[in-house]
Amino acid sequence: MLRDSATDSLHGAPAGFKHDGFVHATDEEFVLRAATFVREGLAAGEKVVAVLPPERLAALRDAVGPAYDELIVADETVAGGNPARLIPYWRAVLEKHSGGPVRGLEELAYAGRSAAEYDEVLLHEGLSDIAFAADQSFRLCCAYDASIGIDPTATHSGAEALAEKTFRTALVDVPNRAERWEFGPAEFGDIRKWVGGRASSHGVSRDRLEDLSLALHEVCTNSIRFGGGQGTLAVWIADGTLICDVIDRGRIDDLLVGRVLPPLDGLGGRGVWLANQLCDLVQLRSGDDFTQVRLHTRLR
Repeated sequence: MLRDSATDSLHGAPAGFKHDGFVHATDEEFVLRAATFVREGLAAGEKVVAVLPPERLAALRDAVGPAYDELIVADETVAGGNPARLIPYWRAVLEKHSGGPVRGLEELAYAGRSAAEYDEVLLHEGLSDIAFAADQSFRLCCAYDASIGIDPTATHSGAEALAEKTFRTALVDVPNRAERWEFGPAEFGDIRKWVGGRASSHGVSRDRLEDLSLALHEVCTNSIRFGGGQGTLAVWIADGTLICDVIDRGRIDDLLVGRVLPPLDGLGGRGVWLANQLCDLVQLRSGDDFTQVRLHTRLR
């Protein structure tokens, strides 16, 4: 159900940011709701932005006709393939169009995502309420395909608390077959060579290998600097993805780490930001005595 009040938004955001959503059971229902939402925004003189998978963008274009040219559009599978990139995307849109209201439409929980990606979609929803709480000119409507099995109304009361609980709970499912390294400063070079060899042998391209190597270096450096001087790396293959899991004894207080570009003179944060730009998916959790960063790189 679409909700209109800032104090009664689907995700329970504070007055200001309006975070709406709807579940659609058919393509026709999506088109009806999405086109209505877009036309209302255009009629009100709002800047309307649609971040959707390609097939949804095509359906929306057919539905709204020439008015489609007035929209800002982006491919969700690119802009939000890693959900951690979405808050920076929307922040950039708001900064560019700060003179007036912005109405956004997105479908982040699209078909074909992995279970880990869906977990990050839900975390992103809660973190969005924190990131944009003070943005009174921003309304974001999230579409959910009923076949995915995610009910966004489940987080309508206390989305921020749910996001923090998720962020503070360690990721599980490091399999027994995973290869493990205990590392400190002296092991950096060996780790990069070892992971690079594993990735190359499984078909990771040279460009992607360079991206993974840099992301892993940044994350491991954070463990050395902020996580007690050492960490543990686990590496395994699952569902066509190379997964590198780094855990240390540090704690991160900022739930939006890696989703807000830190200042040049800031201490920390840039490593996670960079990893989010380089990897297909990044999962980060941090509690009282641990920080865990899991990097996902598709093999092909």
